[in-house]
Amino acid sequence: MDKIRRRDRLEVIYDILKIIRHYNNSIKPTPLLRYSNLSSQSFSDYLTELLEKGFVKEIIDEKGKKFLTLTDKGFKYLEKYKMILGFIDEFEL
Repeated sequence: MDKIRRRDRLEVIYDILKIIRHYNNSIKPTPLLRYSNLSSQSFSDYLTELLEKGFVKEIIDEKGKKFLTLTDKGFKYLEKYKMILGFIDEFEL
């Protein structure tokens, strides 16, 4: 029987950033929560960390709606994480 694998912290961060990028680098927090497949508490913790560390930023449009967007640092994380995945694949780790 296959063991259910939990996502580790770096993978969750990668998934959140990837979702934002996928939606033209602009997504509201609620759909992001839904797509991230996390509890609202976990999502809130990750989002706070990503905002504090400068991976994402909040943008409020003229109607007062909040959107999340990647910063350069967020894009760089996606790039580097992909390189790590390539490394893991290449060496069959």
